[in-house]
Amino acid sequence: MNKIWIITRRELASFFDSLTAYVMIILFLGLSGLFTWLVGSNVFLINQASMEVFFGIAFWSLFFFIPALTMKMIAEENRAGTIELLITKAVTDSQIVLGKFLACLLLVIIALLCTLPYYVTISRLGNIDDGGVIGGYFGLILLSGAYIAIGLFASSLTTNQIVAFLVALFISVFFHLLFDVIGSTMTGTIGGIFSYLSSRAHFESLSRGVIDSRDLVFFLSIIVLGLLMSQVMLSKRNWHS
Repeated sequence: MNKIWIITRRELASFFDSLTAYVMIILFLGLSGLFTWLVGSNVFLINQASMEVFFGIAFWSLFFFIPALTMKMIAEENRAGTIELLITKAVTDSQIVLGKFLACLLLVIIALLCTLPYYVTISRLGNIDDGGVIGGYFGLILLSGAYIAIGLFASSLTTNQIVAFLVALFISVFFHLLFDVIGSTMTGTIGGIFSYLSSRAHFESLSRGVIDSRDLVFFLSIIVLGLLMSQVMLSKRNWHS
């Protein structure tokens, strides 16, 4: 566990050293704040003390930000050959993957913590559903974890960051949008399966303050599968090298 935490701290520090963290947090806060307070169906337009608008914007913002965050995590290490340096320090492939996963997740959590003033302000406008707020933030963390795992897998497939970004987007868009569209056009068991594979359905369930085991199993399954596949691909590259 100590080695995982060392990798996590190293990767998290690299985000702030390269300004990646600052750019992501500023853009995330700018976009979410703009649409929450000023543009479109903002808080004042719907005339409700609710974080629903913010969660809707964050749902889409993280979909694009996370692949940009993860695209270099393994691809750049493979391209530069620095991944071998980690391996020579008796660090296992699983520890490398977990360390990078936690670093990305912690950065997303930091970005989400920066939005807590939104909650404080909106709660003063009226009676807010605290359960829905907690569930919404929890859902964003699980959603982010799933997309980070997918992004790490995409990054493990190539040495090109742009390719890793596009592959991560391609895989994520099925869970983010396409499965939901397909499920809504089909009926019966098949339609139910596609609907279950939609991250939107599970996220919206959590953002209502309902903690359902099916939602937890869905997101955790993607996280575990993504991390395992990342580890397998990393092991293959190391074996060939």
